[in-house]
Amino acid sequence: MSTTVDKSKLQRIVVKVGTSSLTYPSGKIHLRKMEELITVLSDLKNRGLEIILVSSGAIAVGVGKMGYDKRPADLPGKQACAAIGQCELMYLYDKFFSQYHVKVAQILLTKDAFEVDERRENVTNTFLRLLQMDVLPIVNENDSVTVEEIIVGDNDTLSALVALIVQADALIMLSDIDGVYDSDPRKNPDAIKLETANLNSKRVREGVSGAGSSHAIGGMITKFSAASLTTPAGIHTWVMNGEEPKDLYRFFDGEPLGTLFVEGEEDD
Repeated sequence: MSTTVDKSKLQRIVVKVGTSSLTYPSGKIHLRKMEELITVLSDLKNRGLEIILVSSGAIAVGVGKMGYDKRPADLPGKQACAAIGQCELMYLYDKFFSQYHVKVAQILLTKDAFEVDERRENVTNTFLRLLQMDVLPIVNENDSVTVEEIIVGDNDTLSALVALIVQADALIMLSDIDGVYDSDPRKNPDAIKLETANLNSKRVREGVSGAGSSHAIGGMITKFSAASLTTPAGIHTWVMNGEEPKDLYRFFDGEPLGTLFVEGEEDD
């Protein structure tokens, strides 16, 4: 089983950024971190990479903008906050990316975009044309109208599905933790970070914890699920810390940051 990836050969990259990497605990936008991420992504694009950004955060930003201390419990409340937050999120993305002369496009997706053949083909063609036009697509779930997806709240899986339809070379999921550990590092100070995580390892899966911040849904479990879609398809998939966006420079320069998901032998 080879775990060495020549990162210089990676060209089409899907980057997924989680809510915790974009917001303060209050849910309000962390402008410095957001601008740093956009600066790095713009520079990597100048380097010749094709970047597709899957961005969480719409509901959390809406919650913060409305001054609420937590997410609404009811579905219409969540959808209303998503509508408010998505507007703010895209305004900031467009503003910051424009500083580096990067054109962006918003794509809001629902589950049927991947399950209905005609819609999947249309979505795929839109992505490919945007990349041909040198535009950076920014993707989120269409939380304002979906029902099932908004309850799952799983943009890790969304990023995997996007990576599959655009035939990406790599998927990088930026998180509030710097990789997969053999146990929960928030509870065990002696937890060891894994350079590679075997998707077929029961021991590795048992060490996986759930959601991180109070405004995020999912966690390492959903990242395993996402990698289970992309890794068998030959899409190199990593999870790494999104706290310092400049680490992406080190990553593409070959440093072994984060954790690479692999398919190894099953264990007991």
